[in-house]
Amino acid sequence: MKTMRQQQQDIKSWLTGILVLLGTIALSACGTSKKSTDTETASVNVAFNADSAYAYCAAQCAFGPRTMNSEAHERCGEWIAQRFRDYGCAVELQQADLKGYDGTLLKSTNIIARQQSADNSKPRLLLCAHWDSRPWADNDADEANWRKPVMGANDGASGVAVMLEVARVLQQNDSASMAVDFICFDAEDWGIPQWKGESAEDSWALGAQYWAEHMQGQEANYQFGILLDMVGGQGARFFREGFSMRHARPIVEKVWQAAHAAGYGSMFPAETGGYVTDDHLPINEQAHIPCIDIINYYPDCEQSTFGPTWHTVHDDVQHIDKNTLQAVGQTLVQVIFQK
Repeated sequence: MKTMRQQQQDIKSWLTGILVLLGTIALSACGTSKKSTDTETASVNVAFNADSAYAYCAAQCAFGPRTMNSEAHERCGEWIAQRFRDYGCAVELQQADLKGYDGTLLKSTNIIARQQSADNSKPRLLLCAHWDSRPWADNDADEANWRKPVMGANDGASGVAVMLEVARVLQQNDSASMAVDFICFDAEDWGIPQWKGESAEDSWALGAQYWAEHMQGQEANYQFGILLDMVGGQGARFFREGFSMRHARPIVEKVWQAAHAAGYGSMFPAETGGYVTDDHLPINEQAHIPCIDIINYYPDCEQSTFGPTWHTVHDDVQHIDKNTLQAVGQTLVQVIFQK
């Protein structure tokens, strides 16, 4: 993913947060019962299991880096598809030969898993993440590592892990307010490496671009979409991503309010981070489905605002934090199950 263009703090959102906080304090002073800061919505009684999500993340990494055209990529893809089947989803493998920026033919598979719901009246949510990993650690501090593959524990595996746990939770609880389809996008991370000294935003998110170009009716039924990218890093926080605010601001507000209701408001600040080229762009701009990106943002990190392990050989399971997985996963459960 992955160019980021920084922008100024969203003053309006900040002022709104202050006004809401002052209103909450005033209500508390009057003896009003405590409710969620932004939404006055009670937290749901369905729990996301971070231990389970962590295990899914580790299982993907056990195959090795899931770089395009590799054996580890193929074996892990089969494993992901089977887990979704285990949790009651109908799985479709959308296969395509895609061209990388350098002309490499990429054997791509978007893994589409549709939750089977008896109640077709429920609004449908598109939940997605990419499952491939970066073939080059081109942001590593050591130049000798630049052409080594990235394990992608956070950048790839964490988003898929959260989705698998959400699928398991949905199978065990029939009280959800929304039906959910999951898509694991492929060929997201084959963008031009930094050592080329070039930039082309359309060299990223190739699987999502292909999916958006080949929609088949079902996709038109989605109320909105949520993309998960790098949702397991240590010390992560999730600022409001710029393109998400441009294309789907009401969804950003809905999800950030859910984070507050779930008890994770401090990890979802009412501040804008930057604009990120990611899988949600073709979903918004080609498929015309309002979709937001939950993606980590480290404003004070010297290595990258995507965090210290981004596109380095250190993006491994040892740098995954269960607390981060829990915050994102429980926020999604809040969105899906709240009435």
